[in-house]
Amino acid sequence: MSIMKANANRATNDGAGVMPEPALEIAVDIASPEWAALGDAETIAERALAAAYGALDHGADARPAEVSLVLADDAMVATLNHDYRGKDGPTNVLSFPQQDGDAPPAGVLPGMPDMLGDVVIAFGVTAAEARDQGIPLADHLSHLCVHGMLHLLGFDHIEADEADRMERLETDILGGLGVPDPYGKER
Repeated sequence: MSIMKANANRATNDGAGVMPEPALEIAVDIASPEWAALGDAETIAERALAAAYGALDHGADARPAEVSLVLADDAMVATLNHDYRGKDGPTNVLSFPQQDGDAPPAGVLPGMPDMLGDVVIAFGVTAAEARDQGIPLADHLSHLCVHGMLHLLGFDHIEADEADRMERLETDILGGLGVPDPYGKER
């Protein structure tokens, strides 16, 4: 497991000057050796997670945050998908937010980072989707990291308007990373 501290390289102007966004600590666990096929999966994922976090305004009182990423195999994701969502088989990405709403969970010590939650990505499903869509595996991993992080930050795609908002945000973030629009839409 590796832990990276990233500042999202984003600043906000609060009227009194420029303040950097709070740092994001990223813990990566490569739980499947299949991810070695990508070579730099950890770096790609960290960059995408940091970009997604940094794309949003976290407010003047924002504290540092922490996210956990597991680069898993299909079997692990299938088990999680069954246990937590009641669905059989693996999916590409699962997000497990630590909290609901804007308030930090009770009992968080001052100065400690806000734990956003966990993102788990299945190698086999991700690789098959990338192959079927004719896109680089690295681009699809970036997309799934951004997608998973946005779920941790409260975004969803259940309703059509929510889905459109989330897709636009994903496309903008990925564009900043040099990844083409994963939805293939003209915006």
